[in-house]
Formats: sequence, structure tokens, C-alpha cells
Amino acid sequence: MAHTPIRVAVIGVGAFGRNHVRVYRELEAAHPELVKLVAFVEKDAITRDAAAARLSLPAYSSVEALLASPHRPDAASICVPTVHHATVAEILLQNGIDVLIEKPFANNLADADRVLALARANNRILQIGHLERFNPAVGATFERLNKPMFFEAHRLSIFTPRSLDVDVVLDLMIHDLDIVLALTNSPVRDVRAVGLPILSRKVDIANVRIEFNSGCVANFTASRVSTEQVRKIRLFQPRQYISLDFAKQEVISINVDPAIANPEALAALAAQQAAASGVRVPLQPATSGPASEPPASWSGIRRAPSTTIPHPSAGLIIDKPNLQKAEPLRLELEDFLHCVRDRTAPRVTGEAGLAALALALEINQQIASHSRRAGLS
Repeated sequence: MAHTPIRVAVIGVGAFGRNHVRVYRELEAAHPELVKLVAFVEKDAITRDAAAARLSLPAYSSVEALLASPHRPDAASICVPTVHHATVAEILLQNGIDVLIEKPFANNLADADRVLALARANNRILQIGHLERFNPAVGATFERLNKPMFFEAHRLSIFTPRSLDVDVVLDLMIHDLDIVLALTNSPVRDVRAVGLPILSRKVDIANVRIEFNSGCVANFTASRVSTEQVRKIRLFQPRQYISLDFAKQEVISINVDPAIANPEALAALAAQQAAASGVRVPLQPATSGPASEPPASWSGIRRAPSTTIPHPSAGLIIDKPNLQKAEPLRLELEDFLHCVRDRTAPRVTGEAGLAALALALEINQQIASHSRRAGLS
């Protein structure tokens, strides 16, 4: 059945908004039956005029002007500074427009609650722009999830003047907070945090420890004053370690071979290897002395891109799925458009965005409290 293209607009054409415009244009070229980019809104006159000339797209100075124009959209991406998210979303939702709000959801919980209630009352699609949820590596990690008990997340970035209206927790760390909240699916029990402003007036580097009711513990480090770009999460669960690289869109899992996943089997394997090599190896661990080095044969573990290979000397199975790489923003906007067309819930709902925002704001409170105790305020 043929569908009328969804008319979309982008509100704000700064760094984020320009990417939304680019991807909508790409989707329009590839799927003209799905979407039509009809206009954009930009408050700054110089930016607006330059973008209108470059994009050959109708431009408006306000959301109200857009809604009163012939280019009224069915849906919109909100890419304005965080402090204006709620105000813009409220106008659009009250006028029956479905919205995707760039992360973070809002500047505070009261604003987020109000927008979420308005979306429900008007039966509108509300999606929050946590685009890492659409990274192919995240999907592969969900497929391998068992009982995660420990996370180590690092998100480091070289300093840029972008997004200085928010601190590093709301700018960078919130991506990993959203991912870990989804992976653990457990309420937060305790939050410890420390952070410092370095090159801006807001916190630029932060370290956080979170404990969940499930017993899982997660450590987060985020910095926007690093000398390198790092976007990784490592997680540990019973008899498995998983490493997720967002930038490379890669997942590697290391699993204990279930055939030898008990102390007796491991002892028997050690004895078998010792007999074959002619080297006497104690079956019981030493009670004193320095820790022994891992077997040299561990360095020879083979990795296969699409299959799992047991390694008999180490009792490990290395799994590296062969993922089809894709731009997460494109996958995110495709998901938004299909939700608008089919009236289905998005992958990142308003409720999920609210949970990530609430945790990020709690972390900021803990950072402020630590700064006061340490005499840094």
C-alpha cells in the first residue's frame, strides 16, 4: 500500500541540526515515499540565511512561523540548545506534531515530566535522541546479555566549543548511562561521583560509580578534554566478558567453554596438558609466592569474525560477530519515521530519556556535593 511521505522539519541547524538535515535529505533521496524534508527553523538570522542559501530549503525564525506556513510538518527533530528543548517540544506537541528531541531530554526533570505528559495527552510520538542505542554493536551486546554484574565505560573526547551549555555528564556520559540502564534493567541503589571543570565553566571530566539493586556495579569515566577519542564499554557477567567499541562498531566476547567450566574439569585439563608437555604442574593453586603468569599459549587465541572457536589450552571461546556497519543517526531517524507512520513506540521512549536524565542529574548533585566536601566550590 502506498504511503504519503511524512513531512518533516528540523528545529535548529547548529552542529546537530545540520546532521539531521543531511540524513533526512539522504533518506528522502533513497525513500521518497517515506519522508519529505519541508523546512527548518533557526532563530539566529545570520545562520538561518546562510543555511537557507546552502540547503535551498524554506527557513523560518520561529516554530510559530513554521506552523502558520504552507510548510507545516507532520514531525520534527528538535536540535536547539538543551535549555529550549521543553519550550519547543510543547508548542509542537500541542499542535499535533510528533517529535524527536536530541539528548538530553530536557534541562530539568520538571520540564521532561511536562513534555512527556503532553505527548501522552495528545497521543504523539516522542523519541529521545540517544543515537548510540542504534549502534550495531549495542544490538549485538543485547543478544549476548545474560546477567551483567560489572561495567566499565569510557567516553573521552578532544575539546571543542560545541555543547558547552551542558556539562560532560549531560553531553557525553549520558549516552553510556542510557545504554547501561537498558542493559541492567535494574533500579539504581547508590551513586558516587567526582568531577571537575577544566577548560569551561562546567564539569569537563567526571568519574562515577553506580550500584544497582541487582548487585551490578558500573564505573563511568567521561572527559571532553582528552587527547584521544575513546567510546567503549566493557561488561562482565558469569563466565563471559564482552567488549563493545562504539566507534569501530565492534563487539568481542570471551566465554568460558561450558565443557570445562568447573574447577574439577580445569584441574583435569591442567594435568592433561602437563602430561603432554612433560612439565609437572601442581593441580592445586599455590598458597604463597608471586602470582604466576598466564600460559604463553593464551597469546595464540585465534579470533574468527563470524564463528566461535574453542581454544583447548585456555578453555576459552572467542566470539567476534561480523556486524554490518551503519550510521547510528540514520538508523535513529529511520526508526522515528517508521514510528510516526505506524504509530508504534520508538526504541528510545520518553520514559527511557527521562530515566537517563534523572540519573545524570543525580550524578551532578553528587559531583557538587563532593566538590563542597573537598573545598573545591
